[in-house]
Amino acid sequence: MAAVGECSLPAPWRPLALTHVEYPAGDFSGQLLAYVSLGPIFIIVGFVTLIIFKRELHTISFLGGLAFNEGINWLIKNVIREPRPCQEAHSAVTTKYGMPSSHAQFIWFFSVYSFLFLYLRVYLLYHTWSQVLYGGVAGSIMAIAWFAFTQEILTPLFPRIAAWPISEFFLIRDTSLIPNILWFEYTVTRAEARNRQRKLGTKLQ
Repeated sequence: MAAVGECSLPAPWRPLALTHVEYPAGDFSGQLLAYVSLGPIFIIVGFVTLIIFKRELHTISFLGGLAFNEGINWLIKNVIREPRPCQEAHSAVTTKYGMPSSHAQFIWFFSVYSFLFLYLRVYLLYHTWSQVLYGGVAGSIMAIAWFAFTQEILTPLFPRIAAWPISEFFLIRDTSLIPNILWFEYTVTRAEARNRQRKLGTKLQ
């Protein structure tokens, strides 16, 4: 057991508020929506996993767009400086400004379960409807701009980038000219497996 004064520090403790989401005590809907609000973290983990195992340039570009989108959100927040609603209701938030909603901007950029996520950010009193709306508009504009940038500027450069020595070292590839990558990988893998099985059978004879 700790002695008296052993746990005291000169500075107060601060929580790492990256995933710190609060909800009204005893509110099952609020608790469920608080878990759903962690969706962007799972999306980022999914992107990193895909990049590690696929090394595909479009996936890397998509994640770069999401990161750039988050940077723009931070910039807009610090220009507008509109406070969050009911700030006293939350003990810890990552930023004190709420306009535009970074969650809404992220989700609109990613184009998934938009209505549900817009609803839960207001329900949990982290944003007003106007903050969510402007976050959605900003995310949509960023998604369109980044998609155009990827298609018009980056995609023509992908074959050259994939041929760089560093890209070859990290096995980074360009699949932009392959219409059905899943079918392509399946047929190539099946053909290679049959070829190796044939060679193995020849060696065993």
